[in-house]
This record gives sequence, C-alpha cells and structure tokens, in this order.
Amino acid sequence: MRRKTILMDAMSVERALLRISHEILERNKGTEDLVLLGIKTRGVPMAERIRTNIKRIEGKDIPCGSLDITLYRDDLTELSDDASVISSDFPCEVVNKNIILLDDVLFTGRTVRAAIEAILDKGRPRTIQLAVLVDRGHRELPIRADFVGKNIPTSLKEMISVAFDETDGETGVYICE
Repeated sequence: MRRKTILMDAMSVERALLRISHEILERNKGTEDLVLLGIKTRGVPMAERIRTNIKRIEGKDIPCGSLDITLYRDDLTELSDDASVISSDFPCEVVNKNIILLDDVLFTGRTVRAAIEAILDKGRPRTIQLAVLVDRGHRELPIRADFVGKNIPTSLKEMISVAFDETDGETGVYICE
C-alpha cells in the first residue's frame, strides 16, 4: 500500500478530535452517564484522546473501553476458518448509559453494525452515538455518524489509512493506493 496524499497531519487530527470532544459534551449536556468505547484497533487511541480532551474541558474522568467486534462480523467465514476473540474491555455496565462508539473510518457501515450488536449483547444503553475521524462514504447499510472529524469522498479504488502514535508511531490520515 503506497501513500498517495496526506489528508490530515497530526495537528489536524488533534483539532478534529478536540472539536468532536466539544460536540459530544454539547449534545449530551455534559458527562453524566457517558461511556466511550473504541472499536479495536484505531478506535481505541481515538477514544483515549477524546477522554483526555473531555477531562481537560470538564474536569471529569469518564469510563473508556475497547470493543472487539471480530465474532460479530458478517464476513467472518470469509476472513478465516479459525475465528478468535481478541477481547473487549467494557469499563462499566452499558444499561441506561450514553455510549459513544468510536472508530477511525466509516465506510460501508458493517463494522459499526457489528459493534452495535456487541454492545447490545451486554445490555440496553440509553443511546448509542457514533463518532468517526473520517467518513469516506460508500455505505452499504443505513448508518450515519453523529460526530465526524472530516468527510472525505473517495473512489472505491482508494483506501483511507489512519495512523495514531499509539498504534503506528505517527499520527495522520492518508489516501493510499
């Protein structure tokens, strides 16, 4: 995979995540009953950064966990005959909470569908809201993000690559071929 274009540098990513943090707080009228769940892999550092932003803004620490959707994917048999669970980390009960689901790129909507199923298996939250760093379009399911860092229309031949220091040693968003 070759990087074709830099769409967002580290500062642009941080500005987008700070804006999303403010939007989450505004929509939910503060931090009460908020829980952040990052979809593994790059949704996790995104969730942690938003958690840090919210703590700086509100002075309150909110629960933050990770979500492994491997066994909820509808293409599991196409990926491998040996499905294994990486593991999810739910920081608290989800019942009657406002869950903010975080992912790096929203594309077809299938990952988000799987994540919603995984959350609902744990209980019934009050709401599930979706925050993504990049929305690239091409939906196959009727899913829309509540909070978007950047809308980037792409062709189906292009790929969006998101990198975070925590997982990749650098932060940025790229179009790749």
